[in-house]
Amino acid sequence: MGRAALDWVDGELEALAAKGLRRALEPLASMQGPVVTVDGRRLVNLCSNDYLGLAGDARLRAAAAAAAEREGAGAGAARLVAGDLPIHGALEARLAAFKRAEAALLFNSGYHANAGVPAALVGRGDAIFSDILNHASIIDGGLLSRAELVRYRHLDVQELAELLARSTARRKLVVTDAVFGMDGDAAPLRELADLCDRHGAMLYVDEAHSAGVLGPTGAGLAEALGVADRVDVHMGTLGKALGSFGAYVAGERRLVELLVSRARTFVFTTALPPAACGAALAALDVVASEPGRRARLHALAARMKDGLARLGFDVARVVAPIFPVVLGTEERALAASRAMRARGFFVRAIRPPTVPRGTSRLRVSLTAAHGPEQVDAFLAGLEEVLRELPPGGRPSPDAA
Repeated sequence: MGRAALDWVDGELEALAAKGLRRALEPLASMQGPVVTVDGRRLVNLCSNDYLGLAGDARLRAAAAAAAEREGAGAGAARLVAGDLPIHGALEARLAAFKRAEAALLFNSGYHANAGVPAALVGRGDAIFSDILNHASIIDGGLLSRAELVRYRHLDVQELAELLARSTARRKLVVTDAVFGMDGDAAPLRELADLCDRHGAMLYVDEAHSAGVLGPTGAGLAEALGVADRVDVHMGTLGKALGSFGAYVAGERRLVELLVSRARTFVFTTALPPAACGAALAALDVVASEPGRRARLHALAARMKDGLARLGFDVARVVAPIFPVVLGTEERALAASRAMRARGFFVRAIRPPTVPRGTSRLRVSLTAAHGPEQVDAFLAGLEEVLRELPPGGRPSPDAA
């Protein structure tokens, strides 16, 4: 089996492996949780975005099963064709209330939302202004829109102000992650909202890593900073802190009505299955009724942040339970990941193109289901591993 037309693939795979950039899947033999089974071993899981520890929660699993029993295993079609089920509207109403918006619209993933929404709002003759460290889906959405894609330095409000002032675009859209998924730092949303007001630009905020985690009710960074009503497009996911799968956009009703007709990643795809929607509804109940989960998560994050700072890592700007343990080269990051696994910790090496060259790292993430003893054990293990790593990248603590 195999065709000569694909023989070039072998060379590409070899080149990726030589650069330390070839990826491989790591099947779990257990459900998501603070400890998972990988390759027959029980490992502390520090890879997951399941920030509130809900992906394996019995209440979400029961709600998913009940929704599937009531409304079926799948939606069967795109919602504009024949797949618009009662649970879709029910979840959208809850999400709109959660975000204190007029309306919300479900998408099948955060990637679907970010890839499809910009093109519904801007096109040729318009401009998108995007933080250079925004998620790949935001970049792809900008390219698909055919608007001019203008990238500004990470968190650099002054450069963005200059770019907006020079732009002669018909419509302007500023797009940013709220919390950046590889660095754990936050966008300056107050300043961005001021700039958008000054230049007549729309503001699109991706709350994937902050919804459920930040804010008095867990609605995200915009809520935490008091600027939710100044954001035009709120995007969030159901598959991280909410423990399910899918995504949503919330905002004014007229925005949602436009997306129903124009967002191609909504129009041309089968709707979310009822089980995912049922689980998300149950997760929203937990977010509302158990603020202690967020409090535990923030206490654990503070403990990890202090420990990593003592080891010499720059985590001062981290606001969420995401910690960049930057090691420099791909080889060092891979070696550290293997060494931490040998010590009982599942934490993956993140390499280009996910992060800029020269900043390969361990991306450490916590959930409310972890315990302080797991944080302390990880930090102790990491301190040992740093002494064993080959030279290059950041200095070891002994050399600092």
